[in-house]
Amino acid sequence: MASQFLPVLITLGVALVTGVGMIAFAALVGQRSRSGSAMKRQIYESGVPELDRSHKRISVKFYLVALVFVVLDVEVAFLYPWALSFRQMTATAPWIALADMVFFILLLGMIYGWLWKEGIFDWGRRRTDQGARS
Repeated sequence: MASQFLPVLITLGVALVTGVGMIAFAALVGQRSRSGSAMKRQIYESGVPELDRSHKRISVKFYLVALVFVVLDVEVAFLYPWALSFRQMTATAPWIALADMVFFILLLGMIYGWLWKEGIFDWGRRRTDQGARS
C-alpha cells in the first residue's frame, strides 16, 4: 500500500526542494536594493510612471462582462468532450445525443440573448428603470 504512494511522495519532495532551492538561490544571488531613493520606490506599470491616483472607481460592467465570459466560456468547453464521444454515443442512441447538444446550444443562446436584452454588453448607454418612464 505504501509503495503506491511512493511516486507521489517523490514528486512532492522534488517540487518542495525545487521551490525552496529557487527562493534560496534568488536570495543569495539576486540584486539587492542598496539605495532607498524616492525614484526607485515610485510605482510604475509597464515602464510608465503613475499619472494620477490609483484608487479610482471602476464600473461594475467590467466585472459583469468578465463573469459572463467565464461562465459562457466554461459552458462552451463542454462541447469538446461531447464532440470526442459523439461517435460512441450515436452507436447506441443517435438522436438523443444530437438532441441533447442542440438543447444545450439553444439554452446557451437563450442566456446570451437575455444578457443582451438586459444591457450587459451595452457600454455606451446607462440603464434606466423601465417602469420609471411611464
